[in-house]
Amino acid sequence: MVRLRRELNLWQVTVAGVGIILGAGIYALIGVAAGGAGNAIWLAFLISAIVAAFTGLSYAELTSMFKGDAAEYDYFRKAFNSKIAFIFSIIILAAGVVSAATVSLGFAGYLIKIFNVPLIIGAIGLILLMTIINFTGIKESARFNTLSTFIEFGGLILVIILGIKSFGSVNYLEMPQGLSGVFSTAALVFFAYMGFESIVKLREETKNPDRNIPLALIYSIIITTILYVVVSVAAVSIIKWQDLHASSAPLASVVATSIGPVAFIIIGIVALFSTANTVLITLVTNSRMIYGMAREKSLPEVLAKVHKKTRTPWVAIFLIAFVACLFVFAGDIELVANLTNLFLFAVFGMINLSMMVLRYKIKTKRKFLCPLNIGRFSVVGLLGIISSLVMFVFVVLNLIGMQTIF
Repeated sequence: MVRLRRELNLWQVTVAGVGIILGAGIYALIGVAAGGAGNAIWLAFLISAIVAAFTGLSYAELTSMFKGDAAEYDYFRKAFNSKIAFIFSIIILAAGVVSAATVSLGFAGYLIKIFNVPLIIGAIGLILLMTIINFTGIKESARFNTLSTFIEFGGLILVIILGIKSFGSVNYLEMPQGLSGVFSTAALVFFAYMGFESIVKLREETKNPDRNIPLALIYSIIITTILYVVVSVAAVSIIKWQDLHASSAPLASVVATSIGPVAFIIIGIVALFSTANTVLITLVTNSRMIYGMAREKSLPEVLAKVHKKTRTPWVAIFLIAFVACLFVFAGDIELVANLTNLFLFAVFGMINLSMMVLRYKIKTKRKFLCPLNIGRFSVVGLLGIISSLVMFVFVVLNLIGMQTIF
């Protein structure tokens, strides 16, 4: 049987993680976040990072125990049973497809301003182009990811550089809606961290995965957290949080305050690469999960087919692209995306629970072990469950317009 080719080192997997986390999230969400958290946007991003860190550590331990790309399916199957594993894995795949479709529409929105391409055509065109790169090979996908990540990174560094001279000019704990607004915002901006868990699905294409996958998970969360917090501080130092909230292109408005209208072109180009990169890595990781589940016999075996030349799971790749294109035709799927966030917090709670259960069911030595343990009991796992549940509740409150917890 033809297998996937191990091409990725620690650097490339970490860059992939940073690339998918950075994605389009902060470019779009920081303006919305300002309305709920005011100058304390940085605190909302930090709270989300802590939630991501707990779950990321649980993922790191779990991926050091299992060898395939099925990822969550394997974890849930061993911790509970095949039915629960299948249900939650389908939820994860649905979330990935919706995310790819949503971000591709965001890409098309930027593209319209430059080339006046119809929204649907621009979105589907991006999915098809990223699918070709995905099919061509994991090395080619990694190269595009590396290029795009540095461009995304550069856009955020520009905001930080421009904001340095204004650091300390405002009260960074000004919260127009109090702690309730900050926690509700943290639940919202968690979307900007989504994707860190996708790294585990690159296991079969990563060199020395027992070491490199857990390290890449941890490094990518740390790097993006530092960037998000400092960018948030820089943004509210340059312009008022009210103006940030009112802008349809918040980071472009921040940069424009310092260097003029050319900022909209610069940030627009960065956003195109950012959204394209998010779509690519989402398609790559979800196609690998389908491939892994097919190898485990939980999906039709044809989905495990690997192309002899490119050594990529070509049937899974084209299936995920087709379904993503279908979701694009929904046009406005904001509600579906919010519900997907809800499902993901449920999944993350289950991930932490799975890690804790498997501590007692599988007692073999792990290559990576979460810190903070009382015997076999994982304090990190418990904190991951609690924090995921809290975020789940705040997403529900966001959906029904309630923000009065505190």
